[in-house]
Amino acid sequence: MARRAFPIGLEAQPGEFTDNKDSGPMRRSHAMAYGSEVTDEGARFALWAPSAADVVLTVDGSDHPLPDVGEGWRRTVVPGVRPGARYGFRIGGDLVVPDPASRFQPDDVSGLSELIDPAAHVWSDGDWTGRPWEEAVIYELHVGTATPEGTYAALEAKLDDLVDLGITAIELLPLADFKGTRNWGYDGVLPYAPDAAYGRPEDLKRLIDTAHGKGLMVLIDCVYNHFGPAGNYLHAYAKSFFTERHQTPWGAGINFDGRESGRVVRDYFIENALYWLEEYHFDGIRFDAVHAILDDSEKHFIGELAETIRARLPGRHIHLILENEANQARWLERDSEGRPIQHSAQWADDLHHCWHVLLTGEDAGYYESFADKPVEHLARCLAEGFAYQGEPFKTLDNHPRGEPSGHLPPSAFVTFLQNHDQVGNRALGERLSQLADPEKLALARAGLLLAPQIPMLWMGEEWSASAPFLFFVDFAPDEELNKAVREGRRREFKSFAAFADDTSVIPDPTEEKTFLDSKIDWEEAEREPHRHVWADTRNLLQIRHQTVVPLTKSGFRGAEATIPAPGIVDCTWRFEAGTLRFVANVGTDTYDAQSKGGQVIWSSTSSRQSLHLPPWTGVFLVGAPA
Repeated sequence: MARRAFPIGLEAQPGEFTDNKDSGPMRRSHAMAYGSEVTDEGARFALWAPSAADVVLTVDGSDHPLPDVGEGWRRTVVPGVRPGARYGFRIGGDLVVPDPASRFQPDDVSGLSELIDPAAHVWSDGDWTGRPWEEAVIYELHVGTATPEGTYAALEAKLDDLVDLGITAIELLPLADFKGTRNWGYDGVLPYAPDAAYGRPEDLKRLIDTAHGKGLMVLIDCVYNHFGPAGNYLHAYAKSFFTERHQTPWGAGINFDGRESGRVVRDYFIENALYWLEEYHFDGIRFDAVHAILDDSEKHFIGELAETIRARLPGRHIHLILENEANQARWLERDSEGRPIQHSAQWADDLHHCWHVLLTGEDAGYYESFADKPVEHLARCLAEGFAYQGEPFKTLDNHPRGEPSGHLPPSAFVTFLQNHDQVGNRALGERLSQLADPEKLALARAGLLLAPQIPMLWMGEEWSASAPFLFFVDFAPDEELNKAVREGRRREFKSFAAFADDTSVIPDPTEEKTFLDSKIDWEEAEREPHRHVWADTRNLLQIRHQTVVPLTKSGFRGAEATIPAPGIVDCTWRFEAGTLRFVANVGTDTYDAQSKGGQVIWSSTSSRQSLHLPPWTGVFLVGAPA
């Protein structure tokens, strides 16, 4: 559907975007068939409830009929209802549920929804259209633990520090309303409602507006593969939203391809993505675990999702990022001018696993599939993106994993040494700086920040923060669910030798202390050895912005990586404007790299021009177009 602009105050059709940038203060509102909207006549309420025999709208203590208008939809307009009103839907005479498209839940997932007028917020970023993807340096963060206060407002105060470091984009872990006051965000049940634990919707908008004013992009992580275990009421009135035909790790799959409801379900999530991009002016979305979105339609949901967004927002730099264990290069293809056709990039888990094995020696779980030849895997990842491109994957019982990816540009891959999963899914939440030798980690850090892929830092990584990032939830007062999570967490690590005899040392995910221990201390960055790491990170990002980014923006022409000696990776990327070469010695013997010309832009050795590389050192060079 093409984008159309309507002056504020005029009714827009579902799926349309309203702004008034040419007629006064900037205001934004995304209209949709779902949920509630403020109108000149009062408030319009809509609910898709195909399996409910009786539905009544309750607003500020008063009940109103909610007429059936066909195909499972119920709609009405209630005069005189203004923003701030609390409302819900009474199902079958007893159960009152929140709006599944609620814009805000001030009293948590089971409370009444608040009627929000998105056009009440005045924006100052009317000229902001984003930044090119090649300029992205992403800072992934969890709002609740990124600052002592754990709020949007407190995070806003840290933006100058991130700009000074060299960050150009912040990526927020999921904000969809979850049960309780602390959660990673992947247990969200109301995808349109940013969780009240961090502030109100206008606080989030101010954060984004301020970020844009400082040149920072803002990305959001969205979960479209499942709902959390507490507070999801869709089963009570829309049973066909889910299907037993598809089974996921969380139970019955979301019904993206059902004849009786597939279109409504697909639109619910497509509208959600557009809502974040338009009404909140986010610059992009990271889609969680799309391999778990099961869809037998002729056009897979994630393909339709990307195509719809691209068609809807042609004048903005919108960045769509996948987490996809299947390593399907098909979603990352480029057009003749090098622009993403659908999705911009995928999280490059393979590259992380290679570095992690080399840095720590760990070989359990999925690391086993990289521990056999980590140097070879690293070389292939640097040059081609995926280590596995259809080869048998040991961790998947030797089933083939991945698709050929060597033709894709480096910008099709988001790389990292740490992220919320890789840290938080460890029993004790240790960061890599607690597991690896600092000198080795320094080489890997340079390899991350100067290579042409899109680098991502996990909050606090820039100074080797000492705080762990632990798994935490808050399902109180549902003690049975809390108990299940607590025992499940300990059972998960029982097979690990370190915890075989005593799992009590694993922090209880339901305790508030576990959450509080995960908060990072920004003042720590001013003290050694953390300050040294911060300075190194900042220096590397300065080199990246000055030298590497201009190359990547000039157009990709190909890459090759070799292993000229044991433990040596020699990778060269070719761009229209020149070449970038990375030689890394992750072995045990000293290596003298062959000179191929070029200027050294970074070296971990004392002699900046030397290609004499002791173990765990490296060099980056730039050269003329090849």
